[in-house]
Amino acid sequence: MVVLPGDIERTSMAIIQAELSEMGIEVAPENRAVILRCIHASADFDYAGNLFFTPDACRLGAEALKRGTPIITDTNMSLAGISRAGLKKLGCGAFCFMADEAVAERAREEGTTRAAAAMDYACREYPGAVLAVGNAPTALLRLAEHIEAGYVPALVLAFPVGFVHVVESKEKIAAVCQERGIPLIAAMGRKGGSTIATAALNALIYTAADMLEPGKRGWT
Repeated sequence: MVVLPGDIERTSMAIIQAELSEMGIEVAPENRAVILRCIHASADFDYAGNLFFTPDACRLGAEALKRGTPIITDTNMSLAGISRAGLKKLGCGAFCFMADEAVAERAREEGTTRAAAAMDYACREYPGAVLAVGNAPTALLRLAEHIEAGYVPALVLAFPVGFVHVVESKEKIAAVCQERGIPLIAAMGRKGGSTIATAALNALIYTAADMLEPGKRGWT
């Protein structure tokens, strides 16, 4: 029986790759780490088809993380799931502003969501950040507005989940990022969520920090 964490992950990844092969699905090598980890986090093979990547998005995202680029998430759940060992090795800070009182007050004053107000703050205070949106389509729509106004993130991860404005927000950010040449990874359609956004983000962190192999994270 496979019981050690590192062996469980290695076996899981081998199973995923074998089943993808059985389905006749070929994964582009440059996107493999993100796709496999999203499937690993969800047991949902749809991510092999619904993940959208702008050209070189994974490479550019990993390079930004190697430079210590800060990471902003739209939920504390995503923030909590980011690899601390990876962040430490890369020298990256990671932040979420959803619980910030000033953000909450601004949302009340403007009659908007905390997610949108938090994105306003992130774009103002953290130029060139990696932005991971796993829950709130309003955050993604606000980010699209900022990009149209000149904001240039290092990478956008667009993973909101649900039924209201979710599909539209992803289509909007995909169009804007492609128009402006912004690296983007997005789970198109209704699927996604904070867990999947973090899985994609950790895949890039592990790539940047040379930690894809569990043994390099101290796992046996």
